[in-house]
Amino acid sequence: MRPKAGFRRPELAIGYGWDSHEFKPGIPLKIGGVQLPHVKGLGGHSDGDVLLHAITDALLGAIAAPDIGTLFSPSDARWKGADSAVFLAEAMRRVKAAGYAIANIDSTLILLQPKISSHAARIRQRISELLGISAYTISVKAKTPEGMGTENAAIAHAIVLLKRAASVARRQK
Repeated sequence: MRPKAGFRRPELAIGYGWDSHEFKPGIPLKIGGVQLPHVKGLGGHSDGDVLLHAITDALLGAIAAPDIGTLFSPSDARWKGADSAVFLAEAMRRVKAAGYAIANIDSTLILLQPKISSHAARIRQRISELLGISAYTISVKAKTPEGMGTENAAIAHAIVLLKRAASVARRQK
């Protein structure tokens, strides 16, 4: 859906996304575009990267675009085993087309294992490469589920703050 003529997007836009996948044996574990050593990976129609999925949905939500499941339907065989970086790239393309740039990303992973602290810097760096932004604008935190009954799953929450791109702001003045 395109905005009506004369519509001006706000200076700032916030988006929230979350995703969850169950751990399954025989699958590589990818989180934030980084393959991590672990005995199980995350099942899903694509590569199961919960963090990239949550960030993708947050970016799409900030610009009121269709969500990841609508754009990349799990029932579409094209996306079976797909690298989640493809989904993130499409979300970023739409963010730029809407006239925005990423100000920052805040994310939290909820999982029992593996521990994320030793991998967080690599994950932040990979996300920064995928999005073309500074790793210093990306937060990756992790918590354990502590009695939530989700010990065999990974959950990711992400919030993004978008700012109107400078070139768009100049054109609208």
